Amino acid sequence: MAEATKVPRPGPLSGRAIVDALSSLLVPFFAVFTALVIGAIIIWATGKDAVAAYIGLWQGAVGSPQAIADTIVRSTPFIIAGLAVGLGFKAGLFNIGAEGQLYAGSILAVLVGFSLQGLSPFIHIPLAIAAGALGGFLWGAIPGFLKARTGAHEVINTIMLNYVAILLTEWLIRSRDPILLGDPADTSSSRTPAIADSAKLPALPGTDLHAGILMAGLLVLLVYWLLYRTTIGFELRTVGTNPSAARYAGMSVPRTIILAMGLSGMLAGLAGAGEVLGLEHTLKADFFSGLGFDAIAVALLARSNPFGIIASGLLWGGLLTGARLMQVRAELSIDMIKIVQALIIMFVAADQIVRWIYRIRVRKSGEETVFSRGWGS
Repeated sequence: MAEATKVPRPGPLSGRAIVDALSSLLVPFFAVFTALVIGAIIIWATGKDAVAAYIGLWQGAVGSPQAIADTIVRSTPFIIAGLAVGLGFKAGLFNIGAEGQLYAGSILAVLVGFSLQGLSPFIHIPLAIAAGALGGFLWGAIPGFLKARTGAHEVINTIMLNYVAILLTEWLIRSRDPILLGDPADTSSSRTPAIADSAKLPALPGTDLHAGILMAGLLVLLVYWLLYRTTIGFELRTVGTNPSAARYAGMSVPRTIILAMGLSGMLAGLAGAGEVLGLEHTLKADFFSGLGFDAIAVALLARSNPFGIIASGLLWGGLLTGARLMQVRAELSIDMIKIVQALIIMFVAADQIVRWIYRIRVRKSGEETVFSRGWGS
């Protein structure tokens, strides 16, 4: 019997794959570049020195070992929370509730951190981290359950749960009769008691560089492994791409939706736990203001690629860290950084503009991330 002829398939390093990969990388790069150019034009239009402003931005972000350390620390929660939003995107879900999940995770983490005393750090730290993961998971699973069982859209549910989590945190901390989570010694009623030393993440002496940074790197690897090396990840991506085909293939779409939102919330909860255990060592009523929404921008810029989220998170943290020196050097408002960030996201979201300006061809193959589907889907 004649042996069947095998048709060779192009490997991962084929010319087409390389071109597609470069195309996907060029769009975010040129989106950032174009945003910076337009930002410079706006600065010049206001009569300020754009060159001095951007030199200050660069030096404030990466101009010294201390600046680099500050940028890494500032970027860490953006990377972890960006992973949370990106994982939701891969499952076709728009988790706009990362901020609420940050608070849910941080509440449980800080509660375990200050209420348990006399434990070994080898026990206390994992307990506090696990509590943060559990809080985020439960807060994320609620909209996932409502989406799977009733069809309620996750955008509305997560937005409303953001308000619930933020206001619940404020009430728990500011309540004085009775005192719930507030620090009895804090006359301003704005924070919880400090966590025990045994619950603090290890840090390099004399710096703010703490073990939460290593946790962020580990989570990037775990999320990549989950999405692209496991059956669960395959189901998440299949449901995100085509839930009807996933259902036809025998996958449980409701279960996958609940799991995706729960895991997304868990990552956001870990971002909150990392901040209170590694940096602040307490929880303030308005500590995470805006962080969850910045995480959406980080995930969008990286196209939900776990390794790309490292780069976009560092960019986001660097912009915010360098903004302080930029303000001093060019006498600019920090709102200028917000304008640049908004332009970056606009060009990433409307990538056809960038492709047209720089003549970047449209990808014809490969997996595309479904950011969100219509109401009731």
